[in-house]
Amino acid sequence: MSSPQRIALFDLDHTLLPIDSDFTWTRFTNAMGWTQPEAVEKQNEIFYADYRAGKLDMHAYVHFVTQTLHGLSPQQLQAVQRQYVQEYIQPHILEPALSLLQRHRQAGDITVMTTATNRFIAAGVGRQLGFEEDHILATELQYTTDGRITGAIAGQPNLREGKVHNFGLWLAARNLHWDDVRLAFYSDSVNDLPLLEKAHEPVATNPDARLRQLAQERNWRILDLFPTH
Repeated sequence: MSSPQRIALFDLDHTLLPIDSDFTWTRFTNAMGWTQPEAVEKQNEIFYADYRAGKLDMHAYVHFVTQTLHGLSPQQLQAVQRQYVQEYIQPHILEPALSLLQRHRQAGDITVMTTATNRFIAAGVGRQLGFEEDHILATELQYTTDGRITGAIAGQPNLREGKVHNFGLWLAARNLHWDDVRLAFYSDSVNDLPLLEKAHEPVATNPDARLRQLAQERNWRILDLFPTH
């Protein structure tokens, strides 16, 4: 009987990055003059409070985050994505996260990123962290037939139980079942509890207060890569 395939699964924001890439995206749109800072900051705080409380409306949030992208051509989207990642993400890709990823890759583990962030943002960030395109799981966006973002979500949002569902689909597409893999999952948020509970090796990484307490109670590994939030 063959050994199970080892997979190292990583959340993104506040796990591999010390920042929130959605929050940082709106700072980018403010700096570009596409959005009004005060209004965006106020709405962002409301959404973030809902996220931390486990009641975020992902459909409303994705429409809000992508509002400046609606109608842009595929070529324009690519240019915006490159600029955002270069100016606002690369400075926050830090050695502790890169070393963690490298250790898993050198050990022969498959590395996969799973994030509630929409794919337009997540794909650009994931590539900078060395993930293969089809190893980046994110909240998928709906596009028009000519490749323009509509602001709607395609499929199930990659949040809470949705991460379990979408990772299950990812496994099935590779003719794998949950029993075929040994899963380590790194996350900072109690929102990821459904997937953490499915993992053989749940790792509370830069955990929020609720997850830190839970990890201590359950004797899960706690890893602080960056200053905690």
